[in-house]
Amino acid sequence: MKWERLPLGPLQTNCYVLSNSEKEALIFDPGGEAPKLNNLLKARKLKPLAIFLTHAHFDHIGAVEDVRKEWGIPVYIHKNEQHWLQDPSSNGSQLFLAHIIQSSEADEIIRGEGKLEIGSFHFKIFETPGHSPGSVSYYFEEAGVVFSGDALFEGSIGRTDLPGGDHAQLIKSIHEKLLNLPEETIVLSGHGLETTIGQEMDSNPFLNGF
Repeated sequence: MKWERLPLGPLQTNCYVLSNSEKEALIFDPGGEAPKLNNLLKARKLKPLAIFLTHAHFDHIGAVEDVRKEWGIPVYIHKNEQHWLQDPSSNGSQLFLAHIIQSSEADEIIRGEGKLEIGSFHFKIFETPGHSPGSVSYYFEEAGVVFSGDALFEGSIGRTDLPGGDHAQLIKSIHEKLLNLPEETIVLSGHGLETTIGQEMDSNPFLNGF
């Protein structure tokens, strides 16, 4: 498996494309600029199987509708934010953007943690709330990567001052779910560059004591 980072949308949020040797692909957090993402997929001759959302803030969902229609693939989201795709006040676009972002309902609702298989991909879903109530992380043991959304960044953590945010809950999520992964696990965050679990355990100022 290999991954590719593509910053998209008004905040240049990291969208990721994870692909395998069979040219199947999973898309994580298409935040905007759907043509740019679709063109990359076509150029790589990839076959997308699904869109997975780490959470439903506007900067992570801006291209969901156009990409879903282009490829005819399902969208996965956690149950705690399943209505945010249709609600500009919940996803933040009504407050932060000059235009609202809306899409139709997600096709698949994540109702808890566990293992998931799609195509030849096998991975685990962790509930990692705190930045938002429905934040999840996707861990691919074989590839040694975790898509953490806005939970954990290089040298930082997600903001918790937005509706539904909870700092103590976020710290607990990071400690109990993410920091228990192997230290060499690559963390693919919603913003910024990649890091590793070990690096954040050693140097992240928000995680002192862990």
